[in-house]
Amino acid sequence: MLTTPTLDKLYTLNLAGMARGLAEQREQPAAYGGLGFEDRLGLLVDREVTERENRRLERCLRAAKLRLDASIEDIDFRAPRGLDRGALLDLARAAWVDSHQGVMVVGPTGVGKTYIACALALSAIRAGHSALYVRTSRLIAEIAAGRADGRLPRLMRAWARTDVLVLDDFALQPLADQAAADLLEVIEDRAGLRSTLVTSQLPIALWHENLGEATIADAILDRLLAGAHRIELRGESMRRAEPAKSAGGDQSPSDGR
Repeated sequence: MLTTPTLDKLYTLNLAGMARGLAEQREQPAAYGGLGFEDRLGLLVDREVTERENRRLERCLRAAKLRLDASIEDIDFRAPRGLDRGALLDLARAAWVDSHQGVMVVGPTGVGKTYIACALALSAIRAGHSALYVRTSRLIAEIAAGRADGRLPRLMRAWARTDVLVLDDFALQPLADQAAADLLEVIEDRAGLRSTLVTSQLPIALWHENLGEATIADAILDRLLAGAHRIELRGESMRRAEPAKSAGGDQSPSDGR
């Protein structure tokens, strides 16, 4: 017979999922009474594994700070924007993260670059990796602020440990030499060790001129592009005004998925 001490011991051992599952089995004898010991134990183990994985996903998603609630399953492959379904689904398996490769997503405004990047980051998290989304301009600003208040070493270590770093809106504006050198340090720490996912409105061929002094720009691109997967989108913006909820009501753009 199930006793309160048994449940208490399961919670003490941090097996809350098994404890809840065991209580559920006792409360519903008709559903579980016909199962053998090993089958019921297997269900308890599955419950514990599922709850732990769900908690891990929640923690990783909070830490990732993804800009959009995006998933591969919700991507519109019918839109005429040059998106290769097979290639993207292959990337969703996250082997590129295991291999420490990069992904470059480029295309005009509104074709879904950020949505695709966040969806790939979510796929990586589901596969057991960590991720972090940040706009490139904000990363540069955080480096400057971190250098001023002493947080920079801690920030650099955190970025270096992240399995997938999403740099959104990359190379949109020219960087001063110091900012470009700082960006190189972040990318250098990750080259061959972690994966970087970049989105940009500019074609890759135009990035060089916005990445500071030529030698620094060469070094950044050499590390970013070596072995990287490229997703080059085209077409018109997918953002459309949503129907107003009431006459004269506000309208908001879609996420361009």
